[in-house]
Order: sequence, then C-alpha cells, then structure tokens
Amino acid sequence: MAIYRSLSLIFILFVSCSKPLPALEGIDRAQWIEDRNACKNVRASMRTTLDQQKEKLLALDQMQVVELLGRPDQNELSSRNQKFFYYFIEPGPDCQSSSGAEPERLAIRFNAMGLAKEVAIVRGEW
Repeated sequence: MAIYRSLSLIFILFVSCSKPLPALEGIDRAQWIEDRNACKNVRASMRTTLDQQKEKLLALDQMQVVELLGRPDQNELSSRNQKFFYYFIEPGPDCQSSSGAEPERLAIRFNAMGLAKEVAIVRGEW
C-alpha cells in the first residue's frame, strides 16, 4: 500500500511541476487552428505577433504545443529522435491558393526528450 502512495505522490509532483501553457497575446487560437495549412490566409495576419512571442514556445513538450496551436500541418522525424513540427503561415502546397513558391512556416524542433528546443519562422528547408 505504501508503494501506491509513493507512486501517487511522485505523479502529483511531476504533474504539478510541468510548465503551464503560455498565453500568445494577439493570436486568436481558434482562428489559427481553423486555418489548416494557412489556406484561408488568416495566419499571415498573425505572423508579426507570433514572431515576437515565439520564445514562449521553448521548453514546451509536444502535447502542450498541440494543445496551444493544434495539430501541426506537417511533422518530420529526424536523426537522434529529434522531431519537427511545421505550421504554415502562408498557403501551403495542399491549398488551391498556393503560389508554388516555398511558403513561410513556423518550425519547431523538439529534442529527444520531446521538448521544444528551437522555434523559428522559415521559408524552405530549416
């Protein structure tokens, strides 16, 4: 019975120590999530605000990023168990309004522990 109490205490401490979700001021979360692949071009209007606050995403885990920004438009598994999430800011290749040029996108690199290590707005490969 004591082991269950100890495990419960460890779980409570672990959950209470996780980083709370940041507030991204000036970014309408519902509109961001609804604009999959930036096909509606709503995310472009949030670009400057996002660029100014992208550091708030650092050290969040993958589930927290998904909770905050929705499912990524693209993701990639790289070497050494690094993972990348991409959110298009300009219409992506799956959009009818895509220009054919490399669209701008929010790129988040997660380390092997699943924590956001780098956040940048990029065009093309990162």
